[in-house]
Amino acid sequence: MIHIIGGGLAGSEAAWQAASRGVPVTIHEMRPVRPTPVHHTSHLAELVCSNSFRADKIENAVGLLKAEMRCLGSLVIRVADETRVPAGAALAVDRVRFATGITAALEAAPLVTIRREEVCDLSLSGDVAEPLIVATGPLTSPELSQAVAGFVGRDHLYFYDAISPIVLAETIDREKIFRASRWGRHTPAPAETGLGEPVASVCDAGAAGDGDYLNCPMTAEEYHHFHDALLGAQRATLHDIDQGKFFEGCLPIEVMAQRGKDTLRFGPMKPVGLNDPRTGRRPYAVVQLRQDTLAGDHYSMVGFQTQLKWDEQARVFGTIPGLERAEFVRFGMIHRNTYINGPTALRPTWQTRHHPSVFFAGQISGVEGYVESAASGLIAGINAASLAREGVPQPPPRTTAIGALGHYVSHADRANYQPSNIAFGLIPAMEGAPRRKVERRRMIAARALTDIEAWHTAMALDDVHHEDASPLVS
Repeated sequence: MIHIIGGGLAGSEAAWQAASRGVPVTIHEMRPVRPTPVHHTSHLAELVCSNSFRADKIENAVGLLKAEMRCLGSLVIRVADETRVPAGAALAVDRVRFATGITAALEAAPLVTIRREEVCDLSLSGDVAEPLIVATGPLTSPELSQAVAGFVGRDHLYFYDAISPIVLAETIDREKIFRASRWGRHTPAPAETGLGEPVASVCDAGAAGDGDYLNCPMTAEEYHHFHDALLGAQRATLHDIDQGKFFEGCLPIEVMAQRGKDTLRFGPMKPVGLNDPRTGRRPYAVVQLRQDTLAGDHYSMVGFQTQLKWDEQARVFGTIPGLERAEFVRFGMIHRNTYINGPTALRPTWQTRHHPSVFFAGQISGVEGYVESAASGLIAGINAASLAREGVPQPPPRTTAIGALGHYVSHADRANYQPSNIAFGLIPAMEGAPRRKVERRRMIAARALTDIEAWHTAMALDDVHHEDASPLVS
């Protein structure tokens, strides 16, 4: 039996992997018994920030990570592929259908039990026969946070995470926007994905152009007016500490704006690769809206994580062309993101250094991003199952994206540890690789996919070896 605390992306993936290897799993999920400030449903794997799993090509590190997870039978990536919405070269999902699909799959799994209860300590783990995976995510309850802090032997690190607003599609002024994907990239057609007929968006009519994103173009005057309004807007109070510590990859829009007049134009509002079909020219700045549901009735503001007060969001974002009368399905918000110092506590197998029957996975383990969180849960689930079957947990090779992520979390600088997204810089280089970046990355990706298949085969053989010998398997 494996116990998993937390039914988010990491916990759900870990449960699927372990149960697929014949080991019974119990997921302990506190919602809806104890809600959180940002979740809206009781579904497992509910997405509370963006609906994007980011780039889906293997020339991008997170695209390679997803490809490896597909090879390993990832539930999260399978359901994401089944519920994808148009998002250019990225993999984005209908968040409701995605969470519903994950929940249904785990509820139907015969070896998975889901208990709706809050767990406040780590006493569920007895010995190696019953491993424990802690996958409680960035919103770990204060009581369990204290227990984890005591368990790892030091205080948590933390940063604050912000969420982008979501707009009701029918309230967007389609006369002022245009539809396009950067550089003309687009999501594969339904015939390419096998997902059936496309669902027409309520914003299709009246939006000039062709592509996966709705774009709100700005002149220089409009941009500077927006920038000034953003800097002058009131922010929500951070209650826990006086100074918020933000993850660089997910900065609030107003924090980025403070760094310079043009910072946003080189960040989330960059117009590069986007020409307005009505003028034939590139705008001075652009606000992109990404489809959030298959029906196309909700759109999220790309890169617009914010800690502004709700009334200030309506006022400031209402200065954006096309959003003057927009209604917000959800305003942006900010929450504390709790994580441990991975290098002091974890092995590359996601086991803790001093208690091998206890694993950490997901954002609490010190990774950043949906895909990275699910990937850590995937490996934790495989290795916890191996441990429960009297096998020997093994990390994937460092030459793979998923192995490089585990190596970073367990070997980075302890004194200055920062959560990280996956990046090619974490994967060892190849001798004789081409100088051209795209070709070099494709060669590294080809090696990674070969190595992950070999590791998967070796782990499967280990499972077979212990299947008859282990009394733990029922």
